[in-house]
Amino acid sequence: MAIHQILRRSLSSEKKRSASVGTLDVPKGHLAIYVGESEMKRLIVPLSFLNHPSFQDLLSQAEEEFGFHHPMGGLTIPCSENVFIDLASRLAKT
Repeated sequence: MAIHQILRRSLSSEKKRSASVGTLDVPKGHLAIYVGESEMKRLIVPLSFLNHPSFQDLLSQAEEEFGFHHPMGGLTIPCSENVFIDLASRLAKT
């Protein structure tokens, strides 16, 4: 399965447009996260990623950097989009 089929990406600005709609499109079995350094990108990832030690390391880093207050209003991962996509493609192969 291609990484583009696993990660559905939308710009974080869509969050503002859909505030009146409620939750954004997150399919069952997935969660929305935000990754990036200067510009945050919203990605939809499978819940199965939560079981992988590499993803859990990123969650620990997120907790250290942001605590439980996430500035984007959702789970924010402190890494570049390219690094996360590389990790996600490796996780998708397992």
